[in-house]
Amino acid sequence: MHEPATALHTVDLGSLGERLSALRLCDAASLTTIRRSLEQHGQLTALTVCGSRDQLEALDGFKRARAARALGWPTLVARVDPVDSVEAKLRLCTLHDRRGLTELEEGWLVRSLYREDGLSLPEIARRMVRHSSWAWRRPMLVESLDTSVQADVRLGLLAARAAVAVSRLPRGNQQAASAVVMRRGLTFRQTELLV
Repeated sequence: MHEPATALHTVDLGSLGERLSALRLCDAASLTTIRRSLEQHGQLTALTVCGSRDQLEALDGFKRARAARALGWPTLVARVDPVDSVEAKLRLCTLHDRRGLTELEEGWLVRSLYREDGLSLPEIARRMVRHSSWAWRRPMLVESLDTSVQADVRLGLLAARAAVAVSRLPRGNQQAASAVVMRRGLTFRQTELLV
């Protein structure tokens, strides 16, 4: 996909929104690594933000922004993409082509596009260049997963892949199963066997 050339701007971290960070996972180890990198080398990569100059939302670089705030930095350099909410969410996948999003992050993204932005699942599949069955499965994964289990994943207590395995259990059993996984430190394979 062609990436538009955009100028770099200095953005105020105090007014930078992070609404889209709810669609991403942020583990503590990565945040610590990025904080050390910022301390040692400064900002090496620009954030990607969207919106108007008055109300900018982070699109990529949530960990960099959080680490910079923790260090007391008032600003960071960013590229401003002139896209709306739907295009911003679709860009999340494009920006993470190399590493990719977890199945759970994809589920949150598809559910957000479907519920908040009113796109149909076939339209989401088409715009994300995926098969329509993929677009049906992703929100079903999120909807079938107990919210407390999703919270454990967001807190870094449970791996996203383990949560996907737990999602195959009835909702009433998911919390107990995830507690066993966390308490015993089960691997993904062990979690699958447990399920």
